[in-house]
Amino acid sequence: MSDHNHVHDENCNHDHEHEEFVLAMTDENGNEVEMVLVETFDVGENLYAVLLERENPESDGIILRIEEEGDEMMLYNIEDEQEWNEVEAAYNELVAQLDSED
Repeated sequence: MSDHNHVHDENCNHDHEHEEFVLAMTDENGNEVEMVLVETFDVGENLYAVLLERENPESDGIILRIEEEGDEMMLYNIEDEQEWNEVEAAYNELVAQLDSED
C-alpha cells in the first residue's frame, strides 16, 4: 500500500453512507483498492487506524499510523519494528477486549 493517504472526515466534501470512511489506496501492484476504516486506537501519543478491504472484509486488514498535517489527517506505514511490536500488542489487546464483550 502507499505510504500515505487522505483520511475522509466530517470536513470532507465526499458522500459517505452511514458514516463509512472509505479510502482509495494503491496496492503493491498499482491497483486501486477501496479500504474501510473500521477502528482507531491509541498507542502512547500516536493514533492508529485499522483498515479492511471494502470488497473483501475477510482479507487481512492493515494498520497505519494517523498523523495530522494542517487540516488533514494522513496515514503512514509503520516501518519501525519497535513501534510495530507496540502497536501489534495494543491491537491484540483491543481484539481480546472486544471478544470478551460478546
